[in-house]
Amino acid sequence: MNGTMFRNDAMTDALRLAAETGEAGEVPVAAIITDSAGEVIAMAGNRVERDHDPSAHAEILAIRQAAAIMGSARLNDCDLWVTLEPCAMCAAAISHARIRRLYYGADDPKSGGVAHGARVFSHATCHHKPEVYSGIGAEQSAALLKDFFARRR
Repeated sequence: MNGTMFRNDAMTDALRLAAETGEAGEVPVAAIITDSAGEVIAMAGNRVERDHDPSAHAEILAIRQAAAIMGSARLNDCDLWVTLEPCAMCAAAISHARIRRLYYGADDPKSGGVAHGARVFSHATCHHKPEVYSGIGAEQSAALLKDFFARRR
């Protein structure tokens, strides 16, 4: 992957937000959306427990925020950075929002919807397939998740 293609600091920011999200009692996953210039336009951590909303995943919340800011449901020139492989619900939302590039940290063999499970972007009926880059900040993201669930047991 070409180093000029992405801003590693976006994933650093996402990891920091994921840690804060975990401290708040949510599964420590965070998402950041950057515009075509690489500027952050939206960020969110999971809020499933706080909002009592099973759809309040970081990716969904960030997409909603970015769409409101951009004044469009289509985020064609935007990139999404998320600390964990998106689930099928989030992958479908990424497709519908026409996100240009998806960067994610840790793989999610159990609930992932990109490289695992439903593999949403590989279906012929998928509306839009973003460029996908995985493994960015994967070790840090996996450690956040492992520590979070170890504390809950």
